[in-house]
Amino acid sequence: MIIIIDFGSQTTHLISRRLREISIDTMIVEPEEFFEKTQNNTINGVILSGGPGDVYKSDALTIDAKLFEMNIPVLGICYGEQVIAEILGGSVKPGTKKEYGPAELKIIKSSPLFNFCHPEQREGSIESMDSSASPQNDNATQPSSTVEIPKSISVWMNHGDEVEKVPNGFTAIGVTDTIPFAAIADEERKIYGIQFHPEVVHTQFGLQILKNFAVICGLEPKDQPITKEFIEKQILDIKDSVGGHNVIGALSGGVDSSIACLMVHRAIGDQFTAVYIDSGLMRTGETEELKKVFSDTYKMKVLIVDAQKEFIDNLKGITYPEQKRKIIGKTFIDVLEREAEKFNATFLVQGTIYPDVIESAGSKHAKNIKSHHNVGGLPKDMKVMLLEPLRNFYKDEVRTIGTLLKLPKSVTHRHPFPGPGLAIRIIGEVTEEKLSIVRRVDKIVRDEISAAGLDDTLWQVFAVFTGIKTTGVRGDNRAYGETIAIRAVESLDVMSSNFAKLNWDLLEKISVRIVTEVTEANRVVYDITNKPPGTVEWE
Repeated sequence: MIIIIDFGSQTTHLISRRLREISIDTMIVEPEEFFEKTQNNTINGVILSGGPGDVYKSDALTIDAKLFEMNIPVLGICYGEQVIAEILGGSVKPGTKKEYGPAELKIIKSSPLFNFCHPEQREGSIESMDSSASPQNDNATQPSSTVEIPKSISVWMNHGDEVEKVPNGFTAIGVTDTIPFAAIADEERKIYGIQFHPEVVHTQFGLQILKNFAVICGLEPKDQPITKEFIEKQILDIKDSVGGHNVIGALSGGVDSSIACLMVHRAIGDQFTAVYIDSGLMRTGETEELKKVFSDTYKMKVLIVDAQKEFIDNLKGITYPEQKRKIIGKTFIDVLEREAEKFNATFLVQGTIYPDVIESAGSKHAKNIKSHHNVGGLPKDMKVMLLEPLRNFYKDEVRTIGTLLKLPKSVTHRHPFPGPGLAIRIIGEVTEEKLSIVRRVDKIVRDEISAAGLDDTLWQVFAVFTGIKTTGVRGDNRAYGETIAIRAVESLDVMSSNFAKLNWDLLEKISVRIVTEVTEANRVVYDITNKPPGTVEWE
């Protein structure tokens, strides 16, 4: 087992997920609970996660120095590297240049942590590993007999502090243009620190680095994908958990809620009723499409509840994003609990997935980024018990589950749509007029992306009503209209993402259609922010 000590990183659980993929057992613990919770476990290694804090501050999270006397391998990631340096006699300082996003790591010294020619799974020949190599090729398999160290690899950074001085016994094994200690090692004690995040898909050979650490720990990593047998066990677990109770499900039509509801429907049949709440915050044609897919095709009991007035009334005058999300979450639960009483339901199914949890401060030391309506928006005195079969999974894993359940691609690979709907794609107060504008704009964007054949390439694409008015010209007359932002991203698990480099002609076509067909808008901008530092949704 490898123990992951959680210092509050948004990607702590992602480290565990990556290790699970290669058959390595893990346990995530808080730093103050490490010795108590692991005393009866066989520990092969420890990973110190990233975190939002500054290790040199008096109230910083840390770990007892006894950890480094246990004679087991340790890997510090980002904040974790800084913890190692601070505890063992090095020093950390605010970075002269903060890094959020892609960087090039130059490997300056051989180390088993950077063994990219593992005989078990070679992830690309040395010749292919240059600065232009795509981080998405993490699982490429090209045999290579050479053991030459690559000159550099693409990594993903998310930090403001950096190691200024390494402890005795440590040497630098990797640098970037701005950080002299981007990767450090004490090979004798098998203690390693890296400033970048190997767990995110954008780090080239990131999974291999974690495999290498597992080997250093004396473990044997083996690929373990999600299988049909695994899913059948999950469905049996749902059936055992529910027993003879009635269950309702919050069905939005999105990937997560659709697959969660179908798993429960598969488990308990007529004991389950899916409830689709028409909040008035949905896209054009959403309700009609949902009826067709779930009621007609899958013969699931689906109740459609018109609650548009209730949602719009509750959002009146609200402009702060967190407040919007929490009001929407509470309103959803109020409506669902009323329906649960009608069905005498004990459980409520939600399509919560792990990124929803972690962005809502799902671990003790994590910072709240934005409350997901399934998590941060829930009241504490709910009358029904939550059933969240996908809570520990990432979006790509959820899609794999859907595919193995033989769901059509139109469901499993649909672009994500947020539970709060268009409310969080409207900056400022939500009104009927703004909803009308963003619906029409959104349809133009999606239609053109589909016509260009990019649905499968992009993770998500949408339009944002920015609430900013600018001057324009229409028919030789002055116009003063709305600014629309377009957001398109590429990702695997949405814990990190790149903005999509859309063709200029396509962007121009979308822009022309928007300002021509949606007369309230007279300017279109394109969001070129990666995650981090941005999130996918604006609010």
